[in-house]
Amino acid sequence: MIRLILVAVFLILFLVLSIPLMLAEWLIGKCNPGLKDRSSLAIVQWAFRWIMRLAGTRIIILGEENIPKDTPVLYVGNHRSYFDVVMTYMRVPRLTGYIAKKEMLRWPLLRTWMRYLHCLFLDRKNVKEGLKTILAAIDQVKHGISICIFPEGTRNRVNDTFLPFHEGSFKIAEKGNVPIVPMSIINSAAIFEDHLPWIKKATVLIQYCPPVCVKDLDKETRKNIGGYVSNIIQTYYFQNKEQYFPENP
Repeated sequence: MIRLILVAVFLILFLVLSIPLMLAEWLIGKCNPGLKDRSSLAIVQWAFRWIMRLAGTRIIILGEENIPKDTPVLYVGNHRSYFDVVMTYMRVPRLTGYIAKKEMLRWPLLRTWMRYLHCLFLDRKNVKEGLKTILAAIDQVKHGISICIFPEGTRNRVNDTFLPFHEGSFKIAEKGNVPIVPMSIINSAAIFEDHLPWIKKATVLIQYCPPVCVKDLDKETRKNIGGYVSNIIQTYYFQNKEQYFPENP
């Protein structure tokens, strides 16, 4: 219970006490948008690092050298926990916008920070609006902003399984001409979702797999690129699970 209280109190205090920072960031953005992007990223990454410390989470990072540093990328990962966003955003080396469900717009202050970080909000029930979000993401990667998406479309509630990846997500990489960085995330639900409503100490592994360039794939693979990337993530998932979490069958 204490970890849940600590995380909740920190998050509320951060959002409330950061209101002056939001105003300062808005003013900075009027004069120097690039500086605003860098400072907003640093502020949110600092807050997320503290959230994971208070949650008592140990994070094992593998393959971080696979993230290209000279180009925006499309991060693609499996999704089991709300904390997947927190943990992966802590590690991004450049400005990255996450594609979130539109319901996140209900949360004041949080949505402001998300907009400052170029996050996009997806209406999963409206195909036309969903297409607009994908087109906006393509435009962002063309302008140097990485995008992260969890193409299962929702949090998977069953450990060691994978929902089908939505193919439309990968148009961001194809049309934006950026590499895909698959992320294999293991044991993140052990922080919170496996024992709602409590936050418990846990170890999570994040593997950044070798980047995938869509233009280097053959025509048939491109047609099922969601399945192709999902298979890469699953391969690393089960290899690393056997090595690092042998006690969890």
